[in-house]
Amino acid sequence: MSPTAPSDTRAAATGRTADGLSIPTARNVDHYAYTVADLDTAVDFCTTVLGADVLYRLGPVEEPDSDWMARQLGVHPRASTNIAMLRLGPDSNLELFQYTAPEQRTQAPEFTDVGGHHIGIHVSDLDVALAKAERSPHVRVLGEPHTDTGGPTAGNRWIHLLTSWGMRLELRELATELPYEKETEARVYRPAGDWPRGLPGSLGIGHVGYSVADLDEAVAFFTGPMGGELAYRTSESVDAGTARRQYAVTSPFRKDTAAIRLGPVTTVELSSYEIEGRRTERPRNSDVGGHHLAFFVDDVERAAAWLAATDGAEVLGEPQLIEDGGPIHGDRWVYFRGVGGFQLEVLNMPPGMPYEQHTAARRFGPSPRWTNR
Repeated sequence: MSPTAPSDTRAAATGRTADGLSIPTARNVDHYAYTVADLDTAVDFCTTVLGADVLYRLGPVEEPDSDWMARQLGVHPRASTNIAMLRLGPDSNLELFQYTAPEQRTQAPEFTDVGGHHIGIHVSDLDVALAKAERSPHVRVLGEPHTDTGGPTAGNRWIHLLTSWGMRLELRELATELPYEKETEARVYRPAGDWPRGLPGSLGIGHVGYSVADLDEAVAFFTGPMGGELAYRTSESVDAGTARRQYAVTSPFRKDTAAIRLGPVTTVELSSYEIEGRRTERPRNSDVGGHHLAFFVDDVERAAAWLAATDGAEVLGEPQLIEDGGPIHGDRWVYFRGVGGFQLEVLNMPPGMPYEQHTAARRFGPSPRWTNR
């Protein structure tokens, strides 16, 4: 893979979109990305337990003679990474990285640390899906299914799982009607797709969760320039016994969460925690537990110029065009940081990417438009 700056960079427009604050030409959240300790183990789990399809693998991606890795990815200049992109369910793409890097952190953030994260798989029958998941030797089930009895999510059932490769999953069965729906027109995403090789009754990735340092700041950013809609906020205090049993957290904590609909097929759950000993420094992309969220856009240069002029956003380097003859030859992309150092990306992959010659599986997207419901 030899990423280079595009030679035919188009004129970039910095004006706000006609429909308000949102990334110009954005279609949907394109993928969720995570850095793992063992890429092969993670890919094997996702394909055999969750029914994912491998789309392509890349790497090593490295630039030993320049500062390109630091400038474009925000990692050590001598960092090197291997990458796998997977189709995960009916309307999600999952990108997994394994880095080697000087000064790399190999201990992923805990659930309540800044940078903690999880993937929420929504299911039609929690008990049936759980019965299959717990048969895997690579899954540790935390506690027992829990039903929310009050607040905006009353009626939801859920349980957390820990995988042997470090990812936390949540299985969630949404109630048919939720109390928050009486208070707002915003709605969390309810996946209802066909996931034949997933856990029984899997409907799709219903949400992704991230722990942030300042919840109000993060909500303002994701509902402002990132174009999201706040569905609801919740608060709860979790005692020591419940923390250990249901979350694998060793101390009691307070949790404040905001659920934000981010485009047509994504809900992001942002949470802040009050807990003794919480780690507050966000992991880098090259650290185990590093992560980013990517948006599909029609015009990367226009989106990047808009982001460069947006409060709270910092574009890394300049838009890149991959022209190496590899699986994603023709991909345009650029990373940026949001508030609190949250790592993000905009990208565009035109139809007919080279990887399609080697697999029947396809990436999800793009959606017709950001506001498509």
